Amino acid sequence: MSQPILELRGVNKSFGPVHVLHDVDFTVRPGEVTALVGDNGAGKSTLVKCIAGIHPIDSGDLLFDGEPVTVGSPRDAAALGIEVVYQDLALCDNLDIVDNMFLGRERLRGITLDDAGMEEAARKVLADLSVRTVKSVRTSVASLSGGQRQTVAIAKAVLWDSRVVLLDEPTAALGVAQTRQVLDLVRRLADNGLGVVLISHNMNDVFEVADTVAALYLGRMAAEVPTAETTRAQVVELITAGRSGDLGIAAPETATV
Repeated sequence: MSQPILELRGVNKSFGPVHVLHDVDFTVRPGEVTALVGDNGAGKSTLVKCIAGIHPIDSGDLLFDGEPVTVGSPRDAAALGIEVVYQDLALCDNLDIVDNMFLGRERLRGITLDDAGMEEAARKVLADLSVRTVKSVRTSVASLSGGQRQTVAIAKAVLWDSRVVLLDEPTAALGVAQTRQVLDLVRRLADNGLGVVLISHNMNDVFEVADTVAALYLGRMAAEVPTAETTRAQVVELITAGRSGDLGIAAPETATV
């Protein structure tokens, strides 16, 4: 197996008296899609926000390329090459694709915007990802379909030489054809050498594109296993009970000391 890009070891996170993440280990490898699954309240969003630098961890270690790192802000995460595409996509409908992709990171030529350079870079990243559903990078985002908007948000995330991309429910509310486009793009990200984290409730999506499934249960990592070595039924049991046969953990309320 390839060496991990990103590792979490024994990560804990609490909000006041509520202990959300309990000694979580998590691994992201280059060229692989890791599906992060779990029921509502399992800690998926908190884990992603800790990786993204939105929430500081209370204890544990974050390693990037095998070296300990401190991620205290989204800027720190971005500097490492970690990008997150949230479910709301954070796109501005009144701007075109180029302006959205460079929003807040505009390129300058002297004291003016480098419109031509940004347009060329936007075209290149879409071409590198084999995105053919967008006819012009000057198309207004408001006129795009749900699948096209998701594609733009993902392309925006990989524009900045990112190495790890976290995707929060990228196929939610999409039709069959649009879901197919997005899943193909997710797979291409990994094939291009990125470490991809796919947060999803859709088991069909998970088993189609993921190399590894990481199941959270009540803030604990129940299991992190190759997709080829597990089944949908086992993953559902890990999500709902924290255990499936010999795989997983005991529920916290029944654990013995």
